[in-house]
Amino acid sequence: MTETLSHYVHGEQVAGTSGRFADVFNPATGEVRVRVPLASAGEVNAAVAAAKAAFPAWAATPPLRRARIMYRFKSLMEENADRLAALISAEHGKVHDDALGEVTRGLEVVEFACGIPHLLKGEVTENVGTNVDSHSLRQPLGVTVGITPFNFPVMVPCWMFPVALACGNTFILKPSERDPSPSLLIAELLRQAGLPSGVFNVVHGDKGAVDTLLTHPDVQAVSFVGSTPIARYIYGTGCAHGKRVQALGGAKNHMIVMPDADMDLTVDALMGAAYGSAGERCMAISVAVAVTDATADALIAKLVPRVQALKIGPGNRPGVEMGPLVTAAHRDKVVGYIDTGVAEGAELLVDGRGLTIEGNEGGFFVGGTLFDRVTPAMTIYREEIFGPVLAVVRVPDYASAAKLINDHEFGNGTAIFTRDGDTARHFAHAIQVGMVGINVPIPVPMAFHSFGGWKASLFGDHHMHGPEGVRFYTRLKTITTRWPTGIRAGADFVMPTMN
Repeated sequence: MTETLSHYVHGEQVAGTSGRFADVFNPATGEVRVRVPLASAGEVNAAVAAAKAAFPAWAATPPLRRARIMYRFKSLMEENADRLAALISAEHGKVHDDALGEVTRGLEVVEFACGIPHLLKGEVTENVGTNVDSHSLRQPLGVTVGITPFNFPVMVPCWMFPVALACGNTFILKPSERDPSPSLLIAELLRQAGLPSGVFNVVHGDKGAVDTLLTHPDVQAVSFVGSTPIARYIYGTGCAHGKRVQALGGAKNHMIVMPDADMDLTVDALMGAAYGSAGERCMAISVAVAVTDATADALIAKLVPRVQALKIGPGNRPGVEMGPLVTAAHRDKVVGYIDTGVAEGAELLVDGRGLTIEGNEGGFFVGGTLFDRVTPAMTIYREEIFGPVLAVVRVPDYASAAKLINDHEFGNGTAIFTRDGDTARHFAHAIQVGMVGINVPIPVPMAFHSFGGWKASLFGDHHMHGPEGVRFYTRLKTITTRWPTGIRAGADFVMPTMN
């Protein structure tokens, strides 16, 4: 019998009672791995109630003690990194080494959160007025929520909950129903680390659970990562109900290849950035903008045999470079984009459709796909595909390449490969994108910086983790103090000034 997962509320595994379930597949085989319960509004409300009840004591816990729990959790994550990676591979499909890399990037945010006693320090000014002092501090919000996507079931939640918890908030994680198992292992590790019951909760569900969280009066803040249409909905609905919201949306990340670029370095970078994790990364490079036809021809000549030689298979098989897509529906969606690219006139150089893997014939595989002579009017250029599809666009000069990027609706990540410092500096300063790489294909900031794009890739005022994360999960309070001495002067009915 297929195992059925549970929710995690108030420190305990709680069986779903809604009567609704979703199948979770092993993408490498196409078989159902587990079932996940889809929470009713009542089940979501119970999780919010548990988090609300736990908040006062957790908020009053000294930051140093909260940090020590984060330290213990960090050690437990390190000890269980292979278990977490195995769950990621089993339900998402990415290869084991890539899954381990995801765990490592999540751990970096936990490490950052361990410094919360320093990060929460406020400011003090003595004598802002005669015998009047002023100081500021940052205090937690209350019940906070993370709604996370399927492509990083460990790393993206770690962008949220370690900082939220370290700041003194309680947290409800609503993971993707496509790969929910890692979230339950995270909950168990937090319990082992000494986190009090109710401070961290996991509720599985679909749109009904999300809407309940977005409209619940006791939820103070919502973090989301996913597609732009859903991010726009999350942001609008949450804000309309008084929440603080950060919602990261979609991407169409370009890499400019200049004529002076080291072509071998560029091709190595493109292979990993376009086809790693089967292209299911919000920072994946999906468009290579080749400056001049000669650059494009040289790039294509090296790319085609590399894409054709990609080692594709189940994520737990040694030597595999690219695994399957997460579901059959998503595989079919990506194949549909390839069909559209052909129909709209793009030149298909490597076709990943129809791929089957011996021994894993039921898996959700699409091979590496490469298009040339893609134009900005084409669907495969305009829309996020989220699969192993790389489009090469040819332009005559750097200015045309930069204009392509600045004109696109998304502004998540971008890169340029060049030996010319003047071009690189102009690119870094003038490009309208939130995360920029210079000879670095996937410029994901380290945990002590902050992650987020521009334009339709981000809704809200704060990027995730790093200093921006601390600001998002706290609110500023400023206190002005005077200790009166001598005879009171009586009431003053004019605007206070600091004399």
